[in-house]
Amino acid sequence: MIFRLATACALLLGLMGCVTETIKTTAVPTLETYQVTLPSEEVLDIAVVVFDPGIADIDPEAGIYPEIRRAEATFMARELSLVLDDQGVWGASRVVPSQDHITDILVTGTIEQSDGEVLALAIKAVDAQGRVWLDNRYLGSTSRYAYQQTQRVKKDPFLAVYRDIANDLISKFKSLSRSDRLAIRDVSKLKFARSFAPEAFEGYLVESAAEKGGNAALTRAVRLPAQSDPMMVRIGTIQQRNHVFVDTLQGHYDNFSGSMAGPYNEWRRLSYEETVALRELKSEAQNQLIVGGISLLAGIAAATSDDRNVRTAGAVGMYAGGGLIKSGLERRAEANIHSLALEELGQSLEADITPQVIDLEDRTVQLSGTIDDQYSQWREILSDIYAAEMAELPTTLPVDPPADLNQQSK
Repeated sequence: MIFRLATACALLLGLMGCVTETIKTTAVPTLETYQVTLPSEEVLDIAVVVFDPGIADIDPEAGIYPEIRRAEATFMARELSLVLDDQGVWGASRVVPSQDHITDILVTGTIEQSDGEVLALAIKAVDAQGRVWLDNRYLGSTSRYAYQQTQRVKKDPFLAVYRDIANDLISKFKSLSRSDRLAIRDVSKLKFARSFAPEAFEGYLVESAAEKGGNAALTRAVRLPAQSDPMMVRIGTIQQRNHVFVDTLQGHYDNFSGSMAGPYNEWRRLSYEETVALRELKSEAQNQLIVGGISLLAGIAAATSDDRNVRTAGAVGMYAGGGLIKSGLERRAEANIHSLALEELGQSLEADITPQVIDLEDRTVQLSGTIDDQYSQWREILSDIYAAEMAELPTTLPVDPPADLNQQSK
């Protein structure tokens, strides 16, 4: 009996000591571009909305730190925007604070997982017509070597994820015809105009049936205002001012990401180490608790034997089992200490995310609150500017002949 107990415990202890190597794929794909030079009217702008941090329904025990996730939501949106800019395809690649932003292509995302080891993003991209370009989940994993870079220009550990997204976007872009690109631009301009003068631009846009294989109706322009129309000229001026404001926001996002890069990269490195350590600690602790429990139970059973030698072995088994359980609980306590250390890192990172006052080229706009608040206030300012400029203009628009809308796509 003693031999069988010893053999069982030895086998379990041997299994506990086995280590399985985890192999991760970290290859970074080549960033795809578009070699054909397009006329300016076919070049599409793209905007990346600050990601949803994915903390609405988080489990308090999940080890997710809201202050870090909120910072990551901005940081990751900017990283994707920079990769899109590197493609040299898009007219402008900007980070924006709200889904209400009107542009040719709008990209939204939700952070599903981010712990320094794994990054999971749910990404959706929709153009101005309502055509869905992407609606995918992107998953990337990294290794400790990604945090040991020595080169002067360091790559983001999850650059592969951002490039996968960018490559899927350009793949969709390449599938569009000239008429598709022009239609997207027209609808984008008219949506922006309608947001300031809904009555004046009523009837210019209609919802059409979904494309083959699509599941949403598309918005299309049924007529266009004359290019020389005074109202459209002023709308164009307003749109340029809005671009200036959004470009100013890029400076804010750049400064934020720059100040965040140091502590964030350190946090990700530590988070990677902690994530791996926690997994190993929990696994080892679980094994020790199981083995300890078996040893303890075996010891109790042996202690009731009539054989003196068996009772002695039982006492040793109970002692060893109790020691293993104690060791397992201590390791779980150590895991909790690691979690507390991560929480302190998150709290120190939160101090870096303070919105700044926005300075424009022609004036300083005193905006307060979050970037979302500032963006809403700016839209109100633009509406006031537009109303003031349009006060003396007629409310009707001259319209180009319908044939012009068809001829431009040829």
